Amino acid sequence: MDEHTPQPATYRLIVAGHLDPAWSNWFDGSEIVQLPDGTTSLTGDVSDQSALYGLLARARDLGLTLLSLQRIGG
Repeated sequence: MDEHTPQPATYRLIVAGHLDPAWSNWFDGSEIVQLPDGTTSLTGDVSDQSALYGLLARARDLGLTLLSLQRIGG
């Protein structure tokens, strides 16, 4: 497979504050978990880098503070 072919991958975003899990559909079905330290984890599959940038743009549009982004699979 060509190294430039988009590959699906799973990413975890950690944002400051608690985001209600009801926002999951807005984040393409990502699992939303409120963590005890006052942050929120969003974990989900993205089809390519463009989809990842879309998720980041949605977080930005909500005014969320991104604390970390990690590729965890794929």
